[in-house]
Amino acid sequence: MAKINFGGVEENVMTRDEFTLAKAKSVLEKETIAVIGYGVQGPGQSLNLRDNGFNVIVGQREGKTYDKAVADGWVPGKTLFGIEEACEKASIIMCLLSDAAVMSVWPKMKPYLTKGKALYFSHGFAITWSDRTGCVPPADVDVIMVAPKGSGTSLRRLFLEGRGINSSFAVYQDATGKALDRTLALGIGIGSGYLFETTFQREAVSDLTGERGSLMGAIQGLLLAQYETLREHGHTPSEAFNETVEELTQSLGPLFGENGMDWMYANCSTTAQRGALDWFPRFHDAIKPVCEWLYLSVQNGTEAQISIDSNSKPNYREGLEKELKAMRESEMWQTAVTVRTLRPENQKKK
Repeated sequence: MAKINFGGVEENVMTRDEFTLAKAKSVLEKETIAVIGYGVQGPGQSLNLRDNGFNVIVGQREGKTYDKAVADGWVPGKTLFGIEEACEKASIIMCLLSDAAVMSVWPKMKPYLTKGKALYFSHGFAITWSDRTGCVPPADVDVIMVAPKGSGTSLRRLFLEGRGINSSFAVYQDATGKALDRTLALGIGIGSGYLFETTFQREAVSDLTGERGSLMGAIQGLLLAQYETLREHGHTPSEAFNETVEELTQSLGPLFGENGMDWMYANCSTTAQRGALDWFPRFHDAIKPVCEWLYLSVQNGTEAQISIDSNSKPNYREGLEKELKAMRESEMWQTAVTVRTLRPENQKKK
Protein backbone atom coordinates (compact mmCIF):
# COMPACT_ATOMS: atom_id res chain seq x y z
CA MET A 1 0.00 0.00 0.00
CA ALA A 2 1.38 3.37 -1.02
CA LYS A 3 1.69 6.52 1.07
CA ILE A 4 0.28 9.35 -1.06
CA ASN A 5 0.58 13.04 -0.20
CA PHE A 6 -2.77 14.87 -0.35
CA GLY A 7 -2.20 18.59 0.17
CA GLY A 8 0.61 17.95 2.63
CA VAL A 9 -1.09 15.05 4.45
CA GLU A 10 -0.03 11.44 3.81
CA GLU A 11 -2.72 8.79 3.42
CA ASN A 12 -2.73 5.05 2.74
CA VAL A 13 -3.88 4.42 -0.82
CA MET A 14 -4.17 1.27 -2.94
CA THR A 15 -4.19 1.57 -6.73
CA ARG A 16 -5.19 -0.90 -9.41
CA ASP A 17 -1.58 -1.07 -10.56
CA GLU A 18 -0.47 -2.21 -7.11
CA PHE A 19 -3.41 -4.52 -6.33
CA THR A 20 -4.26 -5.88 -9.76
CA LEU A 21 -7.48 -7.53 -10.87
CA ALA A 22 -5.56 -10.78 -11.27
CA LYS A 23 -4.44 -10.57 -7.64
CA ALA A 24 -7.99 -9.77 -6.53
CA LYS A 25 -9.33 -12.83 -8.35
CA SER A 26 -6.63 -14.97 -6.76
CA VAL A 27 -7.56 -13.74 -3.27
CA LEU A 28 -11.26 -14.48 -3.82
CA GLU A 29 -11.01 -17.54 -6.09
CA LYS A 30 -12.56 -19.88 -3.48
CA GLU A 31 -15.14 -17.40 -2.22
CA THR A 32 -18.84 -17.18 -3.03
CA ILE A 33 -19.93 -13.55 -2.91
CA ALA A 34 -23.59 -12.80 -2.20
CA VAL A 35 -24.82 -9.29 -2.97
CA ILE A 36 -27.80 -8.71 -0.70
CA GLY A 37 -30.11 -6.02 -2.03
CA TYR A 38 -30.59 -4.86 -5.61
CA GLY A 39 -31.52 -1.23 -5.13
CA VAL A 40 -28.98 1.61 -5.33
CA GLN A 41 -25.54 -0.03 -5.02
CA GLY A 42 -26.48 -3.66 -5.64
CA PRO A 43 -26.78 -3.66 -9.44
CA GLY A 44 -23.54 -1.78 -10.11
CA GLN A 45 -21.40 -3.74 -7.68
CA SER A 46 -22.80 -7.17 -8.56
CA LEU A 47 -22.66 -6.65 -12.32
CA ASN A 48 -19.11 -5.31 -12.16
CA LEU A 49 -18.02 -8.29 -10.06
CA ARG A 50 -19.72 -10.66 -12.49
CA ASP A 51 -18.12 -9.02 -15.52
CA ASN A 52 -14.73 -9.17 -13.80
CA GLY A 53 -15.07 -12.94 -13.39
CA PHE A 54 -15.88 -13.38 -9.70
CA ASN A 55 -18.22 -16.01 -8.29
CA VAL A 56 -21.15 -13.79 -7.36
CA ILE A 57 -24.82 -14.39 -6.60
CA VAL A 58 -27.65 -12.02 -5.65
CA GLY A 59 -30.06 -12.21 -2.73
CA GLN A 60 -33.25 -10.22 -3.12
CA ARG A 61 -36.86 -10.42 -2.02
CA GLU A 62 -39.43 -10.86 -4.77
CA GLY A 63 -40.86 -7.69 -6.24
CA LYS A 64 -39.82 -4.94 -8.66
CA THR A 65 -36.13 -5.08 -7.79
CA TYR A 66 -36.15 -8.90 -8.05
CA ASP A 67 -37.61 -8.55 -11.55
CA LYS A 68 -34.90 -5.99 -12.38
CA ALA A 69 -32.26 -8.51 -11.31
CA VAL A 70 -33.80 -11.11 -13.62
CA ALA A 71 -33.77 -8.58 -16.45
CA ASP A 72 -30.06 -7.98 -15.75
CA GLY A 73 -29.31 -11.65 -16.32
CA TRP A 74 -29.40 -13.11 -12.81
CA VAL A 75 -31.01 -16.55 -12.99
CA PRO A 76 -33.48 -17.66 -10.28
CA GLY A 77 -32.21 -20.77 -8.53
CA LYS A 78 -28.73 -20.44 -10.04
CA THR A 79 -27.40 -16.95 -9.39
CA LEU A 80 -30.50 -15.29 -7.87
CA PHE A 81 -31.99 -16.38 -4.56
CA GLY A 82 -33.99 -15.17 -1.62
CA ILE A 83 -31.99 -13.28 0.97
CA GLU A 84 -31.64 -16.12 3.48
CA GLU A 85 -30.64 -18.73 0.89
CA ALA A 86 -28.06 -16.39 -0.64
CA CYS A 87 -26.58 -15.66 2.82
CA GLU A 88 -26.37 -19.39 3.53
CA LYS A 89 -24.52 -20.10 0.29
CA ALA A 90 -22.06 -17.21 0.60
CA SER A 91 -18.67 -16.94 2.26
CA ILE A 92 -18.79 -13.14 1.75
CA ILE A 93 -22.10 -11.40 2.41
CA MET A 94 -22.24 -7.96 0.80
CA CYS A 95 -24.98 -6.08 2.65
CA LEU A 96 -26.07 -3.42 0.14
CA LEU A 97 -29.55 -2.84 1.51
CA SER A 98 -30.74 0.62 2.49
CA ASP A 99 -30.05 1.59 6.09
CA ALA A 100 -33.70 1.07 6.99
CA ALA A 101 -33.83 -2.31 5.24
CA VAL A 102 -30.65 -3.48 7.00
CA MET A 103 -32.38 -3.10 10.35
CA SER A 104 -35.47 -5.03 9.26
CA VAL A 105 -33.53 -7.80 7.48
CA TRP A 106 -30.73 -8.15 10.06
CA PRO A 107 -32.51 -10.88 12.12
CA LYS A 108 -32.76 -13.00 8.94
CA MET A 109 -29.11 -12.45 7.97
CA LYS A 110 -27.42 -12.88 11.34
CA PRO A 111 -27.88 -16.69 11.66
CA TYR A 112 -25.84 -17.13 8.47
CA LEU A 113 -22.89 -15.06 9.72
CA THR A 114 -20.96 -18.16 10.70
CA LYS A 115 -17.31 -18.44 11.64
CA GLY A 116 -14.86 -17.35 8.94
CA LYS A 117 -17.33 -15.51 6.74
CA ALA A 118 -17.03 -11.83 5.85
CA LEU A 119 -19.74 -9.23 6.27
CA TYR A 120 -19.30 -6.34 3.82
CA PHE A 121 -20.91 -2.90 3.79
CA SER A 122 -20.66 0.12 1.52
CA HIS A 123 -21.68 2.52 4.27
CA GLY A 124 -20.62 2.69 7.91
CA PHE A 125 -24.10 3.64 9.19
CA ALA A 126 -25.35 0.30 10.53
CA ILE A 127 -22.15 -0.50 12.45
CA THR A 128 -21.31 3.02 13.64
CA TRP A 129 -24.73 3.47 15.20
CA SER A 130 -25.22 -0.20 16.12
CA ASP A 131 -26.73 0.85 19.45
CA ARG A 132 -29.59 2.31 17.41
CA THR A 133 -29.71 -0.14 14.48
CA GLY A 134 -29.17 -3.36 16.45
CA CYS A 135 -26.59 -4.58 13.92
CA VAL A 136 -23.92 -6.22 16.09
CA PRO A 137 -21.94 -8.86 14.12
CA PRO A 138 -20.56 -12.03 15.73
CA ALA A 139 -16.92 -11.82 16.85
CA ASP A 140 -15.74 -14.63 14.54
CA VAL A 141 -16.52 -12.97 11.18
CA ASP A 142 -14.65 -10.30 9.24
CA VAL A 143 -16.49 -6.98 9.08
CA ILE A 144 -15.25 -4.88 6.16
CA MET A 145 -16.26 -1.98 3.95
CA VAL A 146 -15.69 -0.55 0.49
CA ALA A 147 -17.62 2.67 -0.06
CA PRO A 148 -17.68 4.01 -3.64
CA LYS A 149 -17.77 7.80 -3.71
CA GLY A 150 -20.72 7.88 -6.06
CA SER A 151 -23.99 6.16 -6.88
CA GLY A 152 -24.24 2.57 -8.07
CA THR A 153 -25.41 3.90 -11.43
CA SER A 154 -22.23 5.95 -11.81
CA LEU A 155 -20.11 3.02 -10.63
CA ARG A 156 -21.55 0.85 -13.40
CA ARG A 157 -21.41 3.52 -16.11
CA LEU A 158 -17.78 4.41 -15.45
CA PHE A 159 -16.86 0.70 -15.28
CA LEU A 160 -18.35 0.16 -18.73
CA GLU A 161 -16.33 3.16 -19.95
CA GLY A 162 -13.13 1.59 -18.62
CA ARG A 163 -12.88 4.08 -15.76
CA GLY A 164 -13.70 3.86 -12.07
CA ILE A 165 -15.07 5.70 -9.03
CA ASN A 166 -12.68 6.17 -6.11
CA SER A 167 -13.70 4.29 -2.98
CA SER A 168 -12.82 4.38 0.69
CA PHE A 169 -12.13 1.12 2.52
CA ALA A 170 -12.05 0.00 6.14
CA VAL A 171 -11.63 -3.11 8.27
CA TYR A 172 -13.79 -3.01 11.40
CA GLN A 173 -13.14 -6.57 12.53
CA ASP A 174 -10.46 -9.00 11.35
CA ALA A 175 -11.41 -12.44 12.61
CA THR A 176 -9.65 -14.49 9.93
CA GLY A 177 -6.40 -12.61 9.38
CA LYS A 178 -7.35 -12.05 5.74
CA ALA A 179 -9.89 -9.24 6.14
CA LEU A 180 -7.70 -6.60 4.50
CA ASP A 181 -6.97 -8.71 1.43
CA ARG A 182 -10.66 -9.54 1.11
CA THR A 183 -11.52 -5.84 1.35
CA LEU A 184 -9.01 -4.67 -1.25
CA ALA A 185 -9.90 -7.51 -3.62
CA LEU A 186 -13.58 -6.60 -3.45
CA GLY A 187 -12.72 -2.93 -3.95
CA ILE A 188 -10.82 -3.76 -7.13
CA GLY A 189 -13.49 -6.25 -8.18
CA ILE A 190 -16.32 -3.73 -8.08
CA GLY A 191 -14.29 -1.39 -10.29
CA SER A 192 -12.91 1.23 -7.90
CA GLY A 193 -10.51 3.82 -9.30
CA TYR A 194 -8.25 3.91 -6.27
CA LEU A 195 -8.94 2.94 -2.65
CA PHE A 196 -8.20 5.20 0.32
CA GLU A 197 -8.23 4.13 3.96
CA THR A 198 -10.84 5.23 6.48
CA THR A 199 -12.82 3.81 9.42
CA PHE A 200 -16.48 2.88 9.64
CA GLN A 201 -17.11 5.83 11.95
CA ARG A 202 -15.30 8.38 9.78
CA GLU A 203 -17.01 7.16 6.62
CA ALA A 204 -20.46 7.29 8.21
CA VAL A 205 -19.98 10.82 9.55
CA SER A 206 -18.36 12.22 6.39
CA ASP A 207 -20.95 10.54 4.15
CA LEU A 208 -23.96 11.90 6.02
CA THR A 209 -22.33 15.32 6.18
CA GLY A 210 -21.57 15.28 2.45
CA GLU A 211 -24.98 14.18 1.24
CA ARG A 212 -26.78 16.69 3.47
CA GLY A 213 -24.23 19.33 2.50
CA SER A 214 -22.46 20.05 -0.77
CA LEU A 215 -23.47 16.86 -2.59
CA MET A 216 -27.25 17.11 -2.29
CA GLY A 217 -28.88 19.30 0.36
CA ALA A 218 -26.76 22.43 0.02
CA ILE A 219 -26.57 22.30 -3.77
CA GLN A 220 -30.37 22.12 -4.11
CA GLY A 221 -30.77 24.95 -1.59
CA LEU A 222 -28.18 27.17 -3.32
CA LEU A 223 -29.52 26.55 -6.83
CA LEU A 224 -33.11 27.17 -5.76
CA ALA A 225 -32.20 30.39 -3.91
CA GLN A 226 -30.40 31.83 -6.95
CA TYR A 227 -33.10 30.68 -9.39
CA GLU A 228 -35.84 32.24 -7.27
CA THR A 229 -33.90 35.50 -6.94
CA LEU A 230 -33.49 35.80 -10.72
CA ARG A 231 -37.15 34.96 -11.35
CA GLU A 232 -38.36 37.42 -8.72
CA HIS A 233 -36.38 40.16 -10.48
CA GLY A 234 -37.99 39.52 -13.86
CA HIS A 235 -35.70 36.99 -15.54
CA THR A 236 -37.36 34.23 -17.58
CA PRO A 237 -37.32 30.59 -16.46
CA SER A 238 -34.95 29.66 -19.30
CA GLU A 239 -32.49 32.43 -18.45
CA ALA A 240 -32.66 31.77 -14.71
CA PHE A 241 -32.12 28.03 -15.20
CA ASN A 242 -29.27 28.38 -17.69
CA GLU A 243 -27.39 30.87 -15.52
CA THR A 244 -27.99 28.83 -12.35
CA VAL A 245 -27.86 25.15 -13.30
CA GLU A 246 -27.07 24.47 -16.94
CA GLU A 247 -23.82 26.42 -17.07
CA LEU A 248 -22.70 24.84 -13.81
CA THR A 249 -23.41 21.23 -14.79
CA GLN A 250 -22.64 21.32 -18.51
CA SER A 251 -19.73 23.78 -18.71
CA LEU A 252 -18.03 24.69 -15.44
CA GLY A 253 -18.45 21.42 -13.52
CA PRO A 254 -16.45 19.36 -16.04
CA LEU A 255 -13.71 22.05 -16.04
CA PHE A 256 -13.08 22.06 -12.29
CA GLY A 257 -13.61 18.31 -12.12
CA GLU A 258 -10.81 17.88 -14.63
CA ASN A 259 -8.13 20.17 -13.18
CA GLY A 260 -9.47 22.07 -10.18
CA MET A 261 -11.29 25.28 -9.36
CA ASP A 262 -8.35 27.53 -10.22
CA TRP A 263 -8.16 25.99 -13.71
CA MET A 264 -11.88 26.52 -14.18
CA TYR A 265 -11.49 30.17 -13.09
CA ALA A 266 -8.61 30.63 -15.56
CA ASN A 267 -10.84 29.47 -18.39
CA CYS A 268 -13.56 32.03 -17.64
CA SER A 269 -13.67 35.73 -18.42
CA THR A 270 -11.74 38.16 -16.22
CA THR A 271 -15.07 39.65 -15.15
CA ALA A 272 -16.22 36.23 -13.95
CA GLN A 273 -12.88 35.60 -12.23
CA ARG A 274 -13.01 38.91 -10.38
CA GLY A 275 -16.58 38.38 -9.23
CA ALA A 276 -15.91 34.82 -8.10
CA LEU A 277 -12.80 35.79 -6.13
CA ASP A 278 -14.68 38.66 -4.44
CA TRP A 279 -17.78 36.67 -3.59
CA PHE A 280 -16.53 33.20 -2.56
CA PRO A 281 -15.36 34.49 0.89
CA ARG A 282 -18.84 35.89 1.52
CA PHE A 283 -20.50 32.59 0.68
CA HIS A 284 -17.88 30.77 2.77
CA ASP A 285 -18.50 32.93 5.81
CA ALA A 286 -22.27 32.56 5.48
CA ILE A 287 -22.21 28.79 4.94
CA LYS A 288 -19.40 27.67 7.31
CA PRO A 289 -21.58 27.94 10.47
CA VAL A 290 -24.26 25.82 8.78
CA CYS A 291 -21.61 23.19 7.91
CA GLU A 292 -20.41 23.13 11.52
CA TRP A 293 -23.98 22.77 12.76
CA LEU A 294 -24.58 19.97 10.25
CA TYR A 295 -21.38 18.14 11.21
CA LEU A 296 -22.20 18.21 14.93
CA SER A 297 -25.73 16.97 14.20
CA VAL A 298 -24.25 14.01 12.32
CA GLN A 299 -21.47 13.39 14.84
CA ASN A 300 -23.79 13.24 17.87
CA GLY A 301 -26.16 10.80 16.16
CA THR A 302 -29.07 13.20 15.67
CA GLU A 303 -29.12 12.75 11.88
CA ALA A 304 -28.84 8.98 12.19
CA GLN A 305 -31.80 8.89 14.55
CA ILE A 306 -33.86 11.13 12.26
CA SER A 307 -33.14 8.72 9.39
CA ILE A 308 -33.98 5.68 11.49
CA ASP A 309 -37.23 7.19 12.77
CA SER A 310 -38.44 8.45 9.38
CA ASN A 311 -37.38 5.35 7.43
CA SER A 312 -39.12 3.07 9.92
CA LYS A 313 -42.57 4.59 9.40
CA PRO A 314 -44.95 2.24 7.56
CA ASN A 315 -45.88 4.99 5.07
CA TYR A 316 -42.29 6.20 4.63
CA ARG A 317 -42.10 5.60 0.88
CA GLU A 318 -45.41 7.34 0.20
CA GLY A 319 -44.27 10.40 2.15
CA LEU A 320 -40.87 10.40 0.45
CA GLU A 321 -42.44 10.20 -3.01
CA LYS A 322 -44.73 13.12 -2.15
CA GLU A 323 -41.72 15.28 -1.24
CA LEU A 324 -39.77 14.24 -4.33
CA LYS A 325 -42.82 14.85 -6.51
CA ALA A 326 -43.07 18.42 -5.19
CA MET A 327 -39.42 19.01 -6.11
CA ARG A 328 -39.81 17.33 -9.50
CA GLU A 329 -42.84 19.45 -10.36
CA SER A 330 -41.32 22.75 -9.22
CA GLU A 331 -40.80 25.38 -11.91
CA MET A 332 -37.00 25.10 -11.79
CA TRP A 333 -36.90 21.36 -12.43
CA GLN A 334 -39.75 21.44 -14.94
CA THR A 335 -37.70 24.05 -16.80
CA ALA A 336 -34.82 21.57 -16.66
CA VAL A 337 -36.89 18.98 -18.53
CA THR A 338 -37.41 21.40 -21.41
CA VAL A 339 -33.80 22.58 -21.41
CA ARG A 340 -32.52 19.00 -21.64
CA THR A 341 -34.72 18.27 -24.66
CA LEU A 342 -33.21 21.30 -26.41
CA ARG A 343 -29.60 20.18 -25.98
CA PRO A 344 -28.05 19.40 -29.40
CA GLU A 345 -27.49 15.73 -28.63
CA ASN A 346 -31.18 15.29 -27.81
CA GLN A 347 -32.31 17.29 -30.84
CA LYS A 348 -30.52 14.78 -33.07
CA LYS A 349 -32.58 11.94 -31.58
CA LYS A 350 -35.84 13.47 -32.77
